[in-house]
Amino acid sequence: MKRKIVKIYEFPVIVEKDDKSFYFGYVPSLQGCYTQGKTLSETLENLREAIVLHVEDRIATGEIVPKRKPVSLASLEVAV
Repeated sequence: MKRKIVKIYEFPVIVEKDDKSFYFGYVPSLQGCYTQGKTLSETLENLREAIVLHVEDRIATGEIVPKRKPVSLASLEVAV
């Protein structure tokens, strides 16, 4: 019986809270991979599921799974 090889991936995620207390999360390394939730933990779990589906789809179609990209977070003050 063949054993399935499992590969572990790690991706930075960004989660923002909107004015209506919902959370929106996305994965900068995986274009189009995003989700939302009512709580931070729900959003993170939804992101985990979205990442798995996204990576599985890339593997099934022979696409390259991108490497983890570093993410920088900064605040900029601007005068308008």
